[in-house]
Amino acid sequence: MAYFSRFMPSVFIKTYGCQMNERDSEQVAQMLQAKGYDLTQDERRADVLLINTCSVRDQAEQKALGKMGLLSHLKRERPELVLGFMGCMAQSRGQELVDRLPDLDLVLGTQQFHRAADCINLLRSQFDGGRRPIIDVSESSGSESTIRDHVLRPRQATAFISIMQGCDMSCSYCIVPTTRGRERSRPIPEIVREAEELVASGVREVTLLGQIVNLYGRHEFPASNGRSPFVQLLHALDKIPGLERIRFTSPHPAGLRADLIGAYAELPKLCEHMHLPVQSGSNRILRAMRRSYTRELFLRKVDALRSACPGIALTTDIIVAFPGESEEDFLQTCSLAEEVRFDNAFVFRYSDRRDTPASSMTGQLPEDVKQTRNQRLLEIVNRIARETLASAVNTTQQILVEGPSKTNPNRLAGRTRNNRTAVFEGDASLRGSLVTLRITRSSDHTLYGEPVP
Repeated sequence: MAYFSRFMPSVFIKTYGCQMNERDSEQVAQMLQAKGYDLTQDERRADVLLINTCSVRDQAEQKALGKMGLLSHLKRERPELVLGFMGCMAQSRGQELVDRLPDLDLVLGTQQFHRAADCINLLRSQFDGGRRPIIDVSESSGSESTIRDHVLRPRQATAFISIMQGCDMSCSYCIVPTTRGRERSRPIPEIVREAEELVASGVREVTLLGQIVNLYGRHEFPASNGRSPFVQLLHALDKIPGLERIRFTSPHPAGLRADLIGAYAELPKLCEHMHLPVQSGSNRILRAMRRSYTRELFLRKVDALRSACPGIALTTDIIVAFPGESEEDFLQTCSLAEEVRFDNAFVFRYSDRRDTPASSMTGQLPEDVKQTRNQRLLEIVNRIARETLASAVNTTQQILVEGPSKTNPNRLAGRTRNNRTAVFEGDASLRGSLVTLRITRSSDHTLYGEPVP
């Protein structure tokens, strides 16, 4: 007889990586719930243990491999467990993962998330009959439209919407075009329907997700009235009654054109924040990275954004110690951070990704140089972030209350329109509401305030 739990089977999902991975995991969770599974945060009581993986940096891969190694010990006690890898590392390594971890049952690539529930049911039914691992990293036509369902918490205020998959850029350090495939975009009406359903469920803010989100639809849909498909989508979402805020991540500077910049002045629901990855302030390194813009062009884009939307918050990604980066190149990155004064920045040490052009470049830098430059730039970024937050003290800010503070459950937390976290004391019934705060103080990463009557 095939093994099945006496009770509702449960699944534990651990996610590494970006917001797109979080959204993919949510879709898998929803499909499993529809098949009768319960979600659990207790890995020791789960019948299915899934890890959704990231390949952007080696550290993320090592964390996922280490976690699965620990989970494999549970299978010694309960051999009926299903262990699975999903996502980017699953896509790039495939059979290699099963060879390395013989207890692994499932390896699903980035275009096969929609098969997860059926594969897991099949594996669980085969326990007594000899279980063979399922490995599927093939392409799947229409996979961009399979990430559309949500697992919503009570009074959930915000949600992610996946609008496209894949990337056609060729950054020399990046493995994403290999793991995510070519660009594929969902139709605007389909995305609008998803947003309307979320609003009907109580969601007030949506964040649009895409690998290069401002290139949405460029292969599938025409421009109209001088507006790119992405800007057409923003205009369509801005018309949805009950939707209060629209965000997106992450655009590419080379594709940041006048219509998108102008949307910040035209669309009241588009929040005054953009995460715009610069990666380096050195033109020489930008060329080596194949980023297709210069420092000067990036700064012009910043000026245009701030002219169209005074007070817009800008955050970014920066890679330090890219192969061949000299001290002068690094100082140019530091000076760009000082000049732009990013509200915040994610600073990463260059991580060698196999099968990328950068992995075979000369001038690979030692780890101590990577760590030192990372710390030096972080000190600049964090100082500017503290000064920016301090400048908000004694102002009033509208926040969307998302729930209890992560550090103090007796307080409520939310984000301002320009994406700064704000904390205040208030009743839990305010979750999902727009509240105006008078900011009374700031810390390194957070604003604190009092509700304005």
